[in-house]
Amino acid sequence: MPIKPLFAKGTSLGVRLLVFTVLSAALMVVDARFTLLQPLRAQLGLIVEPVYWVGRLPVRIWDSATQELSTRNELTAENERLKAEQLMLQRRLQKLAALTEQNVRLRELLNSAALVDDEVLATELIGIDPNPFTHRILIDKGEKDGVVMGQPVLDARGLMGQVVEVMPYTSRVLLLTDTTHSIPVQVNRNGLRAIASGTGNPERLELRHVADTADIKEGDLLVSSGLGQRFPAGYPVAMVSEVIHDSGQPFAIVRAVPTAMLNRSRYMLLVFTDPRTPEQRATESAQAQEALDQEILQQAQPAVQAAGASEPAVNPPEAAQ
Repeated sequence: MPIKPLFAKGTSLGVRLLVFTVLSAALMVVDARFTLLQPLRAQLGLIVEPVYWVGRLPVRIWDSATQELSTRNELTAENERLKAEQLMLQRRLQKLAALTEQNVRLRELLNSAALVDDEVLATELIGIDPNPFTHRILIDKGEKDGVVMGQPVLDARGLMGQVVEVMPYTSRVLLLTDTTHSIPVQVNRNGLRAIASGTGNPERLELRHVADTADIKEGDLLVSSGLGQRFPAGYPVAMVSEVIHDSGQPFAIVRAVPTAMLNRSRYMLLVFTDPRTPEQRATESAQAQEALDQEILQQAQPAVQAAGASEPAVNPPEAAQ
């Protein structure tokens, strides 16, 4: 009986490599020129697909994480940029609203100035008296601008008060509603005269010593009467808001609301009134007219004399005969 060797010698590696190389080349030729191996390749691709998916999984996870982080950073940066733009637009909108309101107030003031016959000067509010028991404001026009003591101040709605202190570049104005202020007024409907005094309330004036039987009612417009030569006549002062009659009292209680926006107006007008009385103005106007007529006659007299000298002399009839 023959003895089997302990280590059987198999096919060499070179032979195996040659066989697999020839087989691979044959399969590639067959696959390239014929369609016999397409079903097999499809089945093999289906089997190998999970391996491909598992192999690409780390790459996909990395790409997804990188994209997520970059997207988050981009969204954060874009959100911050949009917030900054929103703040800028809100600031512009607020500024636009303020400019619009300022334009409206200036237009109202311009229209008011056009209706005033006296010379006026526009001024702006720059300060308010901190004392709650006095109603005074500070404006940006002073002695250098021609402001004088007692000069009337009005806004687009009516009289606001008068100048009580003049400094080189600023002035202090006492408002109508101050408890120490009074102004002569008259009812625009019938000319009834009264005195409107401040109450310390920026929304109310009171008429002093109005007879209980006086013809005054709610809704009447009160205008300045011009008495006292302090305020010019005809400017709106207040609107009557309440009239209380008490049979046991000789005077009625009359309350009015100022027409001017005392606690809201920012732009005002300083009125330069003519200090002369109506009689003085009429007298001076007549004198100016007479002086103008005499000047015209004096200018025309030399022309009349020259025309008379150029006419030929005419002999009387007796001399001609």
